[in-house]
Amino acid sequence: MFLIWDDLPVHRSQAVRGWLAERKEQIEIFHLSSYSPKLNPDEGLKHAVTRKAPARSKHEIKRTVISHIRWLTKLPERIRCYFGHQSFRYAA
Repeated sequence: MFLIWDDLPVHRSQAVRGWLAERKEQIEIFHLSSYSPKLNPDEGLKHAVTRKAPARSKHEIKRTVISHIRWLTKLPERIRCYFGHQSFRYAA
């Protein structure tokens, strides 16, 4: 199993580190740089969701996420750039 680690402070907590230590044989960690919004696809999704009015239901969140993913499918070069960075070549 692969874990893409984005260095969020909560991810560095003792509880998370302990959980990972118990599973070190099962999980391979790949570190993102501390700030990489162009290289980190979930950052784009978070911004797409938070730019709009707050969702009032799971259905609204789902609709926003699907809309963003459909938008990304029209931008293959943007998707390729996620995997072009040296840190992510393992996934390409």
